[in-house]
Amino acid sequence: MANHIRRLRFEHGEMTQQALADACRVTRQTILALEAGRYAPSLELAFRIARAFGVGVEDVFRWEGA
Repeated sequence: MANHIRRLRFEHGEMTQQALADACRVTRQTILALEAGRYAPSLELAFRIARAFGVGVEDVFRWEGA
């Protein structure tokens, strides 16, 4: 699963990983792992991240599976 979290953070006032983590009630390490593609979020977390940016889930995450 690919994501646009890093790009969206910078498009939203250069939001820090910590600020996004706080908004989503997760750790900064979770955001770091998501951005690096080492972690797939739960559905609930995907919606929290999308809501933090004011966009739909599809604008944040992209499925690249077969």
